[in-house]
Amino acid sequence: MRRSPHPSSAPELHARAATHPARGTTAVALLAALAAAFAALLLTAAPAAAHNALRSTDPADGATVETAPAQITLTFDQSALELGTEIVVTAADGTVVSAGAAQLSGTSVVQPLAEQRPAGAYRVDWRVTSADGHPITGTFGFTAGAAAGTATTTEPTADPTAAATAAPADATTPTPEASASASPSESVDTSPDMGGSGEAARDNYPGTVPWWVWVLLIVVVIGAVFTVVARKQRGGGDAPDRGGVSDGTTGGGGPRAG
Repeated sequence: MRRSPHPSSAPELHARAATHPARGTTAVALLAALAAAFAALLLTAAPAAAHNALRSTDPADGATVETAPAQITLTFDQSALELGTEIVVTAADGTVVSAGAAQLSGTSVVQPLAEQRPAGAYRVDWRVTSADGHPITGTFGFTAGAAAGTATTTEPTADPTAAATAAPADATTPTPEASASASPSESVDTSPDMGGSGEAARDNYPGTVPWWVWVLLIVVVIGAVFTVVARKQRGGGDAPDRGGVSDGTTGGGGPRAG
């Protein structure tokens, strides 16, 4: 005669089996919390890692103004960095009319111009270091209907004949030092290099951590947590099965009767 399992073994099996859904629910809740934290991290890190964007210029691109302006203003969506920021304004005759360094004020970058500014077309080449440390560049132009400032003129000699006759009496033999000082000096190209210092600005300013590093880090953390939870579930699932077999065979029964 085969004896039935011990009556107390069935409730114990049900109680142990009921722990598996609870563990699964905990794992799902943990993964959901990690996913929410990951989404919040992306939303906060994305604006910091984005490059600046040009919103407007004064004068506007392609505009015609009555008189050559005294300054150029560029407005961006974020504040720029002073390192590497540069604006070069060139007149129609090739004269660079930028005067001094660009001035940063909030999200605006202002470039003062020289006192004498001719009429005609102007070209503006700009480079700005974004908040994330990366340089961005651009070009725009405008036209000035009238010049600004007055050009200096040399007063003519009152009596050219008297000056010519008096010159031999006052003339002196020039010395080598005077000749050397009177010789024209070498012209120096003071126009800035718009392409070289951008990399220096990016290297000297570390900027923020790239967004893909955060993505990789979060994925690794989620994978590690998921692996640990899965191993615990497998380890916990084997114990009830072994206990169930033990209860079913030896928990309440004795030796079989012949």
